[in-house]
Amino acid sequence: MEQFDVLVVGSGGAGQRAALEVASREGLRVALITKIFPSRSATAMAQGGINGVLNNVAKEDTIEDHIFDTVKGSDYLGDQDAIEFFVKRCPEGIKELDYFGAPFSRTNENKIAQRNFGGQSYPRTCYSADKTGHVIEHTLYEQCLKHNVQFLQEWYLLDIVKVADGSVGGVVAWNMKEGRVEKIAATAVVIATGGAGRMFWTRTSNPYLSTGDGMAACFRVGCALKDPEMVQFHPTGLGKSGILMSEAVRGEGGYLLNNKGERFMAKYAPSKMELAPRDVVAKAIETEIAEGRGFGGTGLDAYVVADVRHLPRELILEKLHGIRDLAITFEHADPLVQPIPVRPTCHYSMGGIDVKDYKTCATVVPGLFAAGEASCVSIHGANRLGGNSLADAVVFGKVAGEGAIAYVENNSAKDAAKELNDAATAWEAKFKEVTGRTTGRPVSEIRDEMALAMWNKVGIFREESKMKEALETLNKLIEEYKTCYVGDTNRTFNMAFVNYVEIGSLLTVAKAVVLGALRRQESRGSHLREDFTKRDDANFLNHTLISLGEDGEYQVGQSDVVITRFEPKERTY
Repeated sequence: MEQFDVLVVGSGGAGQRAALEVASREGLRVALITKIFPSRSATAMAQGGINGVLNNVAKEDTIEDHIFDTVKGSDYLGDQDAIEFFVKRCPEGIKELDYFGAPFSRTNENKIAQRNFGGQSYPRTCYSADKTGHVIEHTLYEQCLKHNVQFLQEWYLLDIVKVADGSVGGVVAWNMKEGRVEKIAATAVVIATGGAGRMFWTRTSNPYLSTGDGMAACFRVGCALKDPEMVQFHPTGLGKSGILMSEAVRGEGGYLLNNKGERFMAKYAPSKMELAPRDVVAKAIETEIAEGRGFGGTGLDAYVVADVRHLPRELILEKLHGIRDLAITFEHADPLVQPIPVRPTCHYSMGGIDVKDYKTCATVVPGLFAAGEASCVSIHGANRLGGNSLADAVVFGKVAGEGAIAYVENNSAKDAAKELNDAATAWEAKFKEVTGRTTGRPVSEIRDEMALAMWNKVGIFREESKMKEALETLNKLIEEYKTCYVGDTNRTFNMAFVNYVEIGSLLTVAKAVVLGALRRQESRGSHLREDFTKRDDANFLNHTLISLGEDGEYQVGQSDVVITRFEPKERTY
């Protein structure tokens, strides 16, 4: 059995930044478990940039402006004290990445370049062409290797284990290479496992690994999921695949056009146009399609186009070369000469594990911390600004590392041998039982029915009767999941078993999303109710909390939004 002071789960920007922070403290043992190779996490897919007030392009930009843009972008559901804490730490986080060697694009004065992004008052999004997340991820990986972080790769989180006093004792994980359950004792655990976008399966920009594992595991040990209904749909996924086409396309001056050749954003956000916040643009695109102004009809194959042909060829080749490659590969459209088919795609979970203290990233379970997309601090509220997610990962990854260090220094390691042994024995028995089944509904069918229900009934536009139908479907699928067919009894690299556990996590989180969406009888940010079209501050200026009761049933509650300086007002762009 392995023993560590701090165990980090997840190798994206938040996880690696947390591990690096702990590893920089002499005398502490830290390990990071990841179900993939560490540089292949979802952070590597983030294209557009990372926000921070550096004043390299806009001298007049201020911390105050970034705070207000984030509060307004959140549709006033973000906690304003946490947002202020976050925004003030963004410049330091970016400068640290620069110091670590992240190859940012540069201005003529050799400063970090900054571009316009949706919903922001000034160009404050720092970038590396259109591969910003990729370079941040690789830079952090180099630093983690330099500081001797122990990587346990191709290990998959099964469960978080608590000891008798209710605090964390460690985790059990599935070692894919060896085909066995591993026990890892840890004084503190940081969960940074990313989002759950694969509940929509192929209509998402998330990688296949974004299955809500950490959210589901924390949910099972007593953490609430906060605002799970707040799922961001990026306005520009590639038409056929949902693969992300970065906001950088619009940030650099690209147009969105309907089948009449109109720049239709003039109707929805006349001052910001294509650079309105993501929820505004996504809603506009879906409205254009629903009203017959998309290409290819009104079904799932319909789309509008992004046009950059008016931009200089050199700009596209230098700053948007990654986007061009994706468009050519997946849409057979060269942006130099053709418009790119686009349509909204599930992109980001604003909700997640309820973080009780934004200054440490601590949860309600002593010794358990959460950071990045898996968590809800809450700084994104009902809608995240582009460029704030990489900043979130870097800032709160470090904060979670600091919080875990402080916890370890003030709490001795717990003897969790019995609890870890019991959990490992239970999972070993489950592996044998599940993989030994010869009947039952195939996991892939359960997955596909879940995705179809979520996209059609709990997608961009939501309405009570359809969401209740989705909830009935999910409850049925959760029952079928208990006896589902996996079909592979091998131990080494049994991806059928891993997929089985992942779908269980997705079903858990998807049900929380639907319950939260049913509770919130208003439209706010990314949450658009067709039966409650207005924002309702009188009844819903609060956070949704979905927790697991002692009877195993989901409990629906709420908590207050922290408002400090900015009173809610109508959100226009």
